[in-house]
Amino acid sequence: MLEFAKTPPKGWNSWDVYGASVTEEEVKRNADIMAEKLKKYGWNYVVVDIQWYEPGAESAAYRKFADLKIDEYSRVLPAENRFPSSADGVGFAPLAEYVHQLGLKFGIHILRGIPRQAVHGRMHIKGTDKTADQIAVNSICPWNSDMYGVDMSIPEGQLYYDSLMELYASWGVDFIKVDDIAYSTIYRDSHRKEIEGIRKAIDKTGREIVLSLSPGPARLQDGSFLQKNANMWRLTDDFWDEWELLYDMFDRCNYWSPFIRKGNWPDCDMLPLGHIGIRSGERGKADRMTCFTKPEQKTMITLWSIFQSPLMYGGELDDLDAWTLSLLTNTEVNEMHRTLEGQRQEYRDDEWIVWSGENKESTYIAIFNVSDEKKEIPGKLTERYLRKDAKEIWSGKKVTEGTEGTEEVESHGCVLYQMKRI
Repeated sequence: MLEFAKTPPKGWNSWDVYGASVTEEEVKRNADIMAEKLKKYGWNYVVVDIQWYEPGAESAAYRKFADLKIDEYSRVLPAENRFPSSADGVGFAPLAEYVHQLGLKFGIHILRGIPRQAVHGRMHIKGTDKTADQIAVNSICPWNSDMYGVDMSIPEGQLYYDSLMELYASWGVDFIKVDDIAYSTIYRDSHRKEIEGIRKAIDKTGREIVLSLSPGPARLQDGSFLQKNANMWRLTDDFWDEWELLYDMFDRCNYWSPFIRKGNWPDCDMLPLGHIGIRSGERGKADRMTCFTKPEQKTMITLWSIFQSPLMYGGELDDLDAWTLSLLTNTEVNEMHRTLEGQRQEYRDDEWIVWSGENKESTYIAIFNVSDEKKEIPGKLTERYLRKDAKEIWSGKKVTEGTEGTEEVESHGCVLYQMKRI
């Protein structure tokens, strides 16, 4: 069991808003708002997503064989035109310090492997006479051209990852999301050797760096392996604001709930809430407010929370609206998410899904209406799962005698009850 990330990580990630093109000013702005409005509710990671080392990145579209900013040891560095404080080789240290001074934690995204640019240029690897072309293998990402894989059968492969994590630790990085590694459409071994190498490299730094693996769907047969080597791993490919994708997450959460434990958090992916797509335009949808209805938004937050998925907000925090803020700052939901000791799917049919969870003091029951119509909760569910002391967390209403079967739930919506544990 990993000895840190004892509660599910929570924070902001730049991808849903800015794709591959986020800038230092935008990261700082969102960090400022997080510190002001969300930190006291446990939200504390600020994560710079993919391509921060590419000067020409403009959107969510990857530019094939783009020139990257690389140091003498084949390691990517922040693009100075986008991250001015990284000039003179200091990397993300100044930005990390800015985030830390706000009382927050700083994270970055990287791709599995070693830059093609370094391989073709036969660049150096720290700690060895071997060059990048001598440790690279043709294990490539199917959707991004930046990297080759790393040969972990030779010591120099581990040395490369050691030097990478040593650099990031020196910057003050607290969270690393490694992409093209949790699941592969091409390679059958799910890149286990590189996952193990990255885990070893992080451990050698002595810094508590949360390791998050993407994309999904991670394989259930790798569950124990992932528990040993990562703090988070994705259950799905990129998650966006479509009901079909949210409905699908009920199955994924059910399959993966046995693998939840302190230090290990199966990851449902980011929360595409509020103002998203400013420079991403993923799935053909440009700058917009989330396409999820309000009931669907509440369902997503409730499922993610009772499942104890990491929570990474994907929207622009600078124009956070009151409704979205209320979803992120409900004290009781946040406390449930932080303190649960067990959760499971209790019931499912074509219209209703019930999840339960508990901590030392409370039992929680989430009832989801997954039908396309507003419906009353069936009496068989209220009689089985609720008591008269139950309180609905989102509304604050108490269950009273004689109301069983009369509580209405919006289509694709939910209710979340808390009762004293007995």
